[in-house]
Amino acid sequence: MPPVVSFINPAQGPASGGTTVVITGTGLTGATAVRFGTANAVSYTVTSATQITALTPAGSAGPVAVTVTSPSGTSNATVVFTYTPAPLPAVNGLSPSSGSTGGGTMVTVTGTNFSGTTRVRFGSLDALSFSVLSPTQITALSPPGSAGAVPVTVTTPAGTSAAAPASYFFYVPAPVLTALAPGSGPASGGNTVALTGQNLSNATAVRFGAIPAVFNPVSSTGISAVAPAGSGVVTVTVTTPGGTSNFLAYAYVDAPVLSGVFPSSGPASGITVVTLTGTGLATATGVEAAGVPAAFTVLSDTQMTAAIPPGAAGDVPVQVTTAGGTSGSVVFHRVAAPEI
Repeated sequence: MPPVVSFINPAQGPASGGTTVVITGTGLTGATAVRFGTANAVSYTVTSATQITALTPAGSAGPVAVTVTSPSGTSNATVVFTYTPAPLPAVNGLSPSSGSTGGGTMVTVTGTNFSGTTRVRFGSLDALSFSVLSPTQITALSPPGSAGAVPVTVTTPAGTSAAAPASYFFYVPAPVLTALAPGSGPASGGNTVALTGQNLSNATAVRFGAIPAVFNPVSSTGISAVAPAGSGVVTVTVTTPGGTSNFLAYAYVDAPVLSGVFPSSGPASGITVVTLTGTGLATATGVEAAGVPAAFTVLSDTQMTAAIPPGAAGDVPVQVTTAGGTSGSVVFHRVAAPEI
């Protein structure tokens, strides 16, 4: 006699398949096939003459007959398993939620019902690649796109996820630097540098060479950064979710050193033009004589002239300020006019 299927447990499961079903009946020994409708079970095990466990294949929503075939024939087709519609996938989070218009951002997509994912899209564009880590998590590589927001959608055999607020990915254009002011500063760092350009919003890093700087975003076109200590000429870059900017050069300047003043004295009642010698004078921004600004002309990195203003007789400390800082003093002596 052919086998007989009396009942199954459970009697329903998702259309995606994978449900373990216990089939109870008679004459089940020697079963050669178990079918759900016209599809073979993914696997099955005959546990006794009255029981088989089988794993459902994928199917279409609706009822299908469960049959067992053995050398003596095929069972009745009166016991049915009902395929329930598989739930749609849903995207409820992205990390990060923004990236470069050039693509290449690895995004972790979180949500539900991701098993069997066949497609991940950023707007109308397929992800460059994706990996299903679990039913609730996918990693996807963003394709190039235009600046703006697009929904990330996931497609499975059950359908495609709906666009939701948490599913939007923001394409951000790469930052561009156009100017630094000042373009040089002391090797000890600590000076404030104004960076101007475009697409600077949401900056995540400002670097002077390989060294990160403390910075304060001002606007989409400006950032204020504090230069770290350094040496030589380095490149300054800004990083945002849109990528890393072009670079601009920033020069670290050693503090100036004054070694001499000639002549070293002059009348207290008038202006005396002196020659100052030393090192690191090329970027001079000011000369002071006893705290009073003096006119000056830079001749080279080791020589400059300055006009010592009139003042009280006596020793006058002279200092030079450059992009690298302020020098120590050399002494100019104001000579009082002779008394008659």
